[in-house]
Amino acid sequence: MDVDAYAYAHRRAWERLDQLARRRRLTGAESDELVALYRRTSQQVARLQVQSPEAGLLAGLSTVLARSRAQILGSRTDAWAEIARFVTHRFPAAVYRARRWWLGVAAVFLGVTAGLAIWVPGSGTARRAFGIPSDTGDMTDPGGRFETYYSEHPHDAFAAQVWTNNAWVAAGALFTGALILPAVYMLFMNALNLGVSAGLMAEAGRLDAFFGFILPHGMLELTAIFVAGGAGLQLGWTLIDPGRDSRARALARRGRAAATIALGLSGVLLVSGLIEGFVTPSGWPAPIRIGIGVLAEVGFLVYVFGPGRWAAQAEAMRRTAAASETSRATGTSATEWRIPA
Repeated sequence: MDVDAYAYAHRRAWERLDQLARRRRLTGAESDELVALYRRTSQQVARLQVQSPEAGLLAGLSTVLARSRAQILGSRTDAWAEIARFVTHRFPAAVYRARRWWLGVAAVFLGVTAGLAIWVPGSGTARRAFGIPSDTGDMTDPGGRFETYYSEHPHDAFAAQVWTNNAWVAAGALFTGALILPAVYMLFMNALNLGVSAGLMAEAGRLDAFFGFILPHGMLELTAIFVAGGAGLQLGWTLIDPGRDSRARALARRGRAAATIALGLSGVLLVSGLIEGFVTPSGWPAPIRIGIGVLAEVGFLVYVFGPGRWAAQAEAMRRTAAASETSRATGTSATEWRIPA
């Protein structure tokens, strides 16, 4: 190995590590960068030791590693700053990057639901296929099970129950996505239940009641499930086609993104659960209840396609700049590289 050329290629990364190690306070992103550079430089030092280069180069790098190790072990994370960064950067950026998958899931899901809602009314074949009894008045009539479902429990208990149930559904769709078929089955069953319910309510001439009870919480709730299902299927597809990275590395990266999305969706589903527990059964006029649901849905989409898009683009630019800086030649040889005092 040409030691001078090796040092020439990695000098800027070593200087960056030294800069981070000397700072008194680091942001979350800088802490992650410090750890990554420390691990990479440790491997590089081990490789250089085999080549027996000049002692000055190894001594300088050893000093940087010692300083970096002290910074890593002695650093304290500002918990509130990390939470704020998660909410404003990491979660919306992860959802934005997975947008093609979850928008595709949304299109297929809503298409299946609409198809079932059109097929079920007046179709004996549909009733036989899905085991629907001939008399469904106990569910579709005014005051039937479709409506009382939202008001038969205290609001706070019902909201907590809905949040827990939806969180399990979203987590199942996300993490079973690695196997693809279980996630597809789970999404299809949800589309089936929603489509059949819509069809039966349409047959009873009560679509206004159906949308009045479903839309306030359902828009945000279904969007969260779409995001979970899309991110899960993306994780499963990475197992099949990891792209230019190794399969292990690609899965690790996608798995971290999936975990970020799962954590963030718990907050989104909490909001939809509160709407379902307190707004949907409130007795307010349908336009007001639906309007609250629309505001929640539009707010989430603006959050993802505004701050989420900006955060994802900024991160991509940082990665591109870091890659080009590492590979760019500077003309400094290994013997010229020194750690500043």
